[in-house]
Amino acid sequence: MFIEFDKEYLQELFEQGRTGDKKHRYQPEVIRSYQKAVFALISANCVTDLFRNNALNYEALQGDKAGISSVRINRKYRLEFTVREVMNEQIITVCRLLDISNHYKQ
Repeated sequence: MFIEFDKEYLQELFEQGRTGDKKHRYQPEVIRSYQKAVFALISANCVTDLFRNNALNYEALQGDKAGISSVRINRKYRLEFTVREVMNEQIITVCRLLDISNHYKQ
């Protein structure tokens, strides 16, 4: 699949392993896991291939996040992205790296 990045810092993290944006600094293990997840997205032929990789915990989000999909980076982070089809090729737009540590807390 073809990958594009919604924000410059996401592309920098993937390509360089770091970003100049001081707001988006991550631990090295988070960056490595992020890069690994993006490589998994690139190597997939289509979105349904992501279901086969249990480590990704692929899910299509619902409710106010309908139309957005996600894969797990680790227990604390997930990668959110959108998928669209152009001329029979799926294009993934990486939207954000989300801290979910407080996701389930009330």
